[in-house]
Amino acid sequence: MVSAYLHIPFCASSCDFCAFHQDQPERGKIDLFLGAIETEMRRRPAGAPISTAFWGGGTPGLLPAEDLLRLGKAMVGSLGKPEEWTVELAPSSVRADKLAALREAGVTRVSMGVQSFDPATLEALGRRHSVRQIREAWERVRAAGFASVNLDLIFAVPGQDEARWEADLREAIRLGPDHLSTYCLTFEEDTAMFVKLSQGKVRIDRDLESRLYRRTWRLLAEAGYAQYEVSNFARPGHACRHNLATWEMREWVGYGPSAASQHGGRRWANVADTARWAEGVAAGKPAIEQVVGLSPSLLLCDALVFGLRMNRGVEPESLARRFGAELPGGFAALAGQLAEEGLASWAGGRLALTDEGRLLADAVGLEVMGLAEAGAA
Repeated sequence: MVSAYLHIPFCASSCDFCAFHQDQPERGKIDLFLGAIETEMRRRPAGAPISTAFWGGGTPGLLPAEDLLRLGKAMVGSLGKPEEWTVELAPSSVRADKLAALREAGVTRVSMGVQSFDPATLEALGRRHSVRQIREAWERVRAAGFASVNLDLIFAVPGQDEARWEADLREAIRLGPDHLSTYCLTFEEDTAMFVKLSQGKVRIDRDLESRLYRRTWRLLAEAGYAQYEVSNFARPGHACRHNLATWEMREWVGYGPSAASQHGGRRWANVADTARWAEGVAAGKPAIEQVVGLSPSLLLCDALVFGLRMNRGVEPESLARRFGAELPGGFAALAGQLAEEGLASWAGGRLALTDEGRLLADAVGLEVMGLAEAGAA
């Protein structure tokens, strides 16, 4: 199983919470990008027909319809047609001709970055779309007939209380998407939100975050959305296969500036500079960074960390056999401790975090990584 990720870097403006590589959607930059990514996919195929594809950004929907279709045809021609093909769209970029182009190309799934239905929350996030644009975009996306539609929401935004977050959830449920992603706001360096945090203009409230997590899980379960990962919920048959493949430590190849890859025994990222990335592609000398060799023990550690974020949990011994590595020393003791404290169930060879454990998934992941690092020292 091999997946493809295409990073389309164009944004009309930068949201206060976003740290992804971005460019202004000028015609010259778009032409440079399209030519380079077509060459990159042609010269560096995935090694097998891809099973899933994901176009993220940036805002892929800022590309004109003819460019979306051109990029889709180029990907299929070089990498094959995936069974699941997801494209991220911002509400303000949704147009009927663009949706038609995506459908013609073969896209099966649209993920729309709504973030909130509350004007004050959107303002706090630096989002440029309106609630009216969200509703109009939703109607267009649904009418286009994609097999799956996802909505992204963000909570624990400065100024947002429990009532405002619950109103967002209930509005999302009313619209009836096939999948919902609900992300707790993170403060990434080099973002306007991080600057506000460092200046004391906003603060992190862990108790509020915990209450919002719990309320999210309860309301979405009542509405028929099964949680399959800490932040992801789906109706039957609509879980995102691309994300699952990533969390399971399968292989994927990234194309475009800043796109990450895990393929052929190593992990790396394209340089986060469109001009430098394009120059490297043209010269046949990819401009890459953060290159890491993938040892069996590293892959096993990462599969445990990300697998424990999923509701189904992990089968540690099975993963150890799959990667040909030994479990980190002390892992069994950690699993027993988590079970004893009510943070996990540990039975039949499967370790799965409970609701309380999933609230601490990041801390559990750090514990597993610490065990792996101690074993490698």
